[in-house]
Amino acid sequence: MSAQNSKGIQTLLDLENVRPAAPYEALVHTDHRAPDENNVLMGIRIDRSKRVKDARSEAQKEIEDYRKQKEDEFQKFEKEHTSGNKKAEEDASADADEQVKAIKAAGDKQGQKVVDDLLRIVTNVKPEAPERVTQPGQA
Repeated sequence: MSAQNSKGIQTLLDLENVRPAAPYEALVHTDHRAPDENNVLMGIRIDRSKRVKDARSEAQKEIEDYRKQKEDEFQKFEKEHTSGNKKAEEDASADADEQVKAIKAAGDKQGQKVVDDLLRIVTNVKPEAPERVTQPGQA
C-alpha cells in the first residue's frame, strides 16, 4: 500500500513538473498532455487552491480569536485599574462637599457682620494723601 502511494505521489509530481522543451513549443502546442493528465492536474490545482483558502480562513479565524482575547484582557485590566480612580474621585467629591458645607455654615454665621463691615468701610470715606505726594503749596 505504501509503495503504491509513493508511486502515485511520484506520478503526480512528475505530471506537475512537465514543461515544454522550448518557448516556441509552448506557443505552438498549448497543451501537449493527455486528457487524463489534464484532469489529474486540474484536480491537484483545485485541491491546492482549496487548501490555501482553508488555511487563509483558519488563519483569519485565529487572528480574530487572538484579537478578541487581547481585547477582553484589556477590558479586564482597565476595569481593575480604573476602579481605584473612581474611589479616589468619590473621596475627593465627598471632601469637597464637606468643605462647601463648612464655608456655607461660616457664611451663615458671620455673613451679616461681613456685609455690615463692608458697607461701613465703603460709606465712611476718610481721604488721606499718600506720604510720597507733596501737598500743594509745600514745594
